[in-house]
Amino acid sequence: MDTATPAVTAGVVALADGSVPRTLARRTTVNARAHGELLTPHVREVVAEAGITLAELHAVVVGAGPGPFTGLRVGMVTAATFGHALDRPVYPVGTLDAIAVAVDGAEPLLVATDARRREVYWAAYDAAGNRVTGPHVQRPADLAERLPELAVRRAAGQGAELYADLLGLPVAQPWHPSPDALVAVAAKDLLTGADPAPLTPLYLRRPDAEVPVARKRVTRP
Repeated sequence: MDTATPAVTAGVVALADGSVPRTLARRTTVNARAHGELLTPHVREVVAEAGITLAELHAVVVGAGPGPFTGLRVGMVTAATFGHALDRPVYPVGTLDAIAVAVDGAEPLLVATDARRREVYWAAYDAAGNRVTGPHVQRPADLAERLPELAVRRAAGQGAELYADLLGLPVAQPWHPSPDALVAVAAKDLLTGADPAPLTPLYLRRPDAEVPVARKRVTRP
């Protein structure tokens, strides 16, 4: 599952040693305001469509961002809840990594998603698909100035599509992570039974709402 972008994504994926991940069922709805309402129903629908029960799942894989605070938190908390209820390991993976692994071809790549506030979350990858820098959050104009040193040749992700004119790079699909790509990023750990990394969301920015540290003093004029 992934909620780090405007897409609410859930799927059931089969993974076997020596083969690529195979999606058995998938639901994706692009609605930045409906992560909380749609994610769990999507999970139930894909499990039913795949012809299994939740108890038959072997693990949970979740996109860990970077992403906006509210949407990303929905996916991380939902994944943790399913993992705890089912007693299954939960593997967090980078959302940008999942987009990168799904791009056809082998050449240096920029992945950028919409961070709102006229900014993008981004990372750069070499021709072998290894992340060489990022993730970062930055204004597209500032990112464009860094492109010569990054030496990327293509871009992917919704942020790359939104600011294609400014970035000046050919834009490839996908714009959002798919279930099989999320599993592909975690495949090695899944197949070897490695312990998952901590469920730490990549926010990259502080939330707008913060807890006051002290009461304000009010004095009479």
